[in-house]
Amino acid sequence: MIPAAHAAAEAVPFYADAHFWVNVSFLLVIGLAWRPVARAIAAALDARSAKIKARIDEALRLREEAQELLAAYQRKQRDAIREAEEIIAHARAEADRLSKQAAEDLEQQLKRREQTALERIAQAEAQALKEVQNAAVDVAIAAASRVIGETLSPNQRGTLVDNAIKALPGTLH
Repeated sequence: MIPAAHAAAEAVPFYADAHFWVNVSFLLVIGLAWRPVARAIAAALDARSAKIKARIDEALRLREEAQELLAAYQRKQRDAIREAEEIIAHARAEADRLSKQAAEDLEQQLKRREQTALERIAQAEAQALKEVQNAAVDVAIAAASRVIGETLSPNQRGTLVDNAIKALPGTLH
């Protein structure tokens, strides 16, 4: 036999039951809260995506600048080498002209002057080459450190610096 309270509970229509209205209210609250929450999540993801894109764009711009600087310094180095070769050619022509002019009277003096001129040329060439190399190295180091500083973590930078220091003696000779 079914108790009377149980029988009465079964005879109540579904819309008169409190559980039904609690469930409907819960679904309405979830439904109304979903749209602002979804918008907030989408906005946060869009903002993060924009930040990442901006960082990538900045890294690409810095890389392009570094490549342009490197190309400019390489052109300067080639120009300096060409100029040094022209100086050497001019100095040799001048030394030849002077040696022919004074060959009869001052053969010993000419040899000393030619030796001095060749030493000056060698020193000028060595100095010019060293200055160009130093300038190119400084620019390359500055550009690389800037790009590395912005794209690598501190641990990666430390490892990279340690490896570069170990390889430095082999690259400078």
